[in-house]
Amino acid sequence: MRTIGLLGGMSWESTVTYYQLINKGIKKELGGLHSAEIILSSVDFQLIEACQAQGDWQGAASILSKAALSVQAGGADFLLICTNTMHKVACAIEAEIDIPLLHIADATAQALVCEGVSRVALLGTQFTMEQDFYKGRLTDVYGLDIVIPSNADRAIIHNVIYKELCMGKVLESSKNEYLRIIDQMAIQGAEAVILGCTEIGLLIKQDDTAMPLFDTTKVHAQAAVAYALRMT
Repeated sequence: MRTIGLLGGMSWESTVTYYQLINKGIKKELGGLHSAEIILSSVDFQLIEACQAQGDWQGAASILSKAALSVQAGGADFLLICTNTMHKVACAIEAEIDIPLLHIADATAQALVCEGVSRVALLGTQFTMEQDFYKGRLTDVYGLDIVIPSNADRAIIHNVIYKELCMGKVLESSKNEYLRIIDQMAIQGAEAVILGCTEIGLLIKQDDTAMPLFDTTKVHAQAAVAYALRMT
């Protein structure tokens, strides 16, 4: 079994989900008392969020690269960044480490392609929905057609993530807003929805909507389990 490196804390609420899903996945595959071999570095999200707000992506990359190097030094065989937004600095982190980075957008795109989805809605932070580091990879590498919500709805999604979900608050009123936005995405021709922030899965479940949901936390964790157990 390969040792999984996790770069977490962004937010810790969703990192908990990563830890649970990966260990459940390993137990399902191997049985018995098996659990995952994991090296976790959990950063202070307040420092990362401050860099995001100031547009200081180099500063954020420096913090995360240092943490990634500590994970590598701890014996990890590959690395996951346990957040969608901070994949904006994935290339900078990759440049500092010698172990493979399992990119969340690749894992998500591969799952979508496997299910025959070609036009998909993307929900996430405003950085993820509006900038090209994530949706550009989905389009350029995998040929997916990405639909994003309106300006007003993007603001709603973003604010719920930072002011509620990252603070451990799960509100029914916010769930209803997200479901309204998902319905609007269906009207715009989306065949499925990417829950492109690792906290959104705390709010929206597949049972809440008929629209197929691709929860990036689950998809990324499943990819980690598969890679950890791959023999070649």
